[in-house]
Parts: sequence; C-alpha cells; structure tokens
Amino acid sequence: MEILQATFFLFVLVPLVNPAPPLQQESLQFYEYDTDVSMGSLTQQDYEMQSKDIRKDGTNVSLDTSLMLQSDDSQLDVPPTKDTNLPTCLLCVCLSGSVYCEEIDIEAVPPLPKETAYLYARFNKIKRIAASDFADITTLRRIDFSGNRIEEIEDGAFSKLLLLEELSLAENRLVKLPVLPPKLTTFNANQNRIKSRGIKANAFKKLTNLAYLYLGHNALESVPLNLPESLRILHLQYNNITSITDDTFCKSNNTRYIRARMDEIRMEGNPIVLAKHVNAFSCLRMLPVGTYY
Repeated sequence: MEILQATFFLFVLVPLVNPAPPLQQESLQFYEYDTDVSMGSLTQQDYEMQSKDIRKDGTNVSLDTSLMLQSDDSQLDVPPTKDTNLPTCLLCVCLSGSVYCEEIDIEAVPPLPKETAYLYARFNKIKRIAASDFADITTLRRIDFSGNRIEEIEDGAFSKLLLLEELSLAENRLVKLPVLPPKLTTFNANQNRIKSRGIKANAFKKLTNLAYLYLGHNALESVPLNLPESLRILHLQYNNITSITDDTFCKSNNTRYIRARMDEIRMEGNPIVLAKHVNAFSCLRMLPVGTYY
C-alpha cells in the first residue's frame, strides 16, 4: 500500500512541476525514495556514500565540489599543451591571428606565432626591421609600425610576404623606402624623412593592386615615377616638390589617355605652383589639391 501511495505521489507531482530554465536543468535532482536514479556520473547511493565519507573528515564539501574534484582527477593523466609562442603572447595580445603589441616600449619586432595575419606594433621604440623578423611568417596580411623610431629596414624584410596587403610605416625616421611586396593595396609612409633619391624609379611600377599611397610630410623633391594605374588616392602634401612633368600623371604621347581610377591627389604645402603645369593634369578627372597662384 505504501509503495502504491509513493508511486501515485510521484505520478501526480512530476507533471505539475514547471520545467526548470536551461541552466537549472543541468543541476542534480534528489528524491525521497529508495531507487538508483542517476545523478550525472553518480547514483543516489554513490552520493550518500560520498557524503558519509566527507562528514567523517569533518569537512563541509558540497556535491558540486566533489564532482569537480572527481572531474579534475580524471584529467591528471592528460599531458599539458606546450605553447612555444607564450613569451610573445604574454607581452602582447594574441587573438585569432592578430597580434597587438601597442605602446609597450619594445625595441625590436618580437617573435610572432606562425599563423599571424595582422600585426599591430604602433607607438613603440623599434629602430630597425630585419629580414629575419618575417622570414617564417608568410601569412601576414597587415602590418602597422606607425609611431616608432625606425631608421633602417633591411633588404628583403618584406620580400616573402606575398599575401601582405596593408603596410604602415608612418611617423618614423625613414630616409628611403624598402622593396615592397607585390600584392600591396595600401602603403602609408607619412611623416618620415624620405627624399626622392630614397625611392627607386620602379618602386611602385609592379604594384598593380596599389590603391592608396600616402607619402605626405616628407622631404620629396619630386613626384615618384611610374605610379601604377590602380592608384586611387595619392597624398604628397607638405613635401619639397618644385616641379612636375607632363608624364608624371598622364602620357604626353597619348592625348586620349585618361587615368580613370584616380580620385584624389593632395599636393598642398609644396613650393610648386600647379597652374604652371596645366598639361600635367589633362588626363585626370579632377585637379590636384594645392596652390595654383
């Protein structure tokens, strides 16, 4: 009779109880009857035996804690993972292929994780970039060294970065440009000390994807030669440019030529009077920004 009453009590009680929220459904449920209802990896009987053992020690450990201890014991045999990039990722922030080493006063490029795609090392004290810095990091797509003290970039430092699309060397102390990788779309070297002799004649010619070129606030005496057709934005403001030719932007031997992709050329702050070089802009859709009188 008592068994029938207990069964009827359970039959009535369970349907009337509202289902618990998702987080509570994972908690263990205990019932006042003598069955082997499973509780996680422990049965009711196991739980009672563990509770007695805990009380004998005079400690007050909850079931959740005992389960956690049991779980920890089961993982003791798993060997720890060795992270060879731990020093750099303690110094910098490493997140999903991006490494952020900003404003931490480093003086050299730190060793990077193998799969680094984006490196942000702005506002540090880096003075030199060596070819070995990126020799094994061929996955890089963006590098930002703005606001450092870079004076020298070793030959071939970026030569193996065939996926690199964006490179910023702004606000440094460069006097010449390095050889740039072929797929570059954006190059920023604003606010350096670059002179025209520090840019090779064909420095940009083979960069057929280059769309944004920033060379403002330098010491250029002339506009760089052989600018690619892909160029959309060209910043040359506040240099020492004194003259340009009919072939600087256009083609003097082709009066029908139009540089269709060029949207903006900034040349203000240079000693050149642009009105004296009207033919130099005949292929452009809009005149450069600068002084005309």
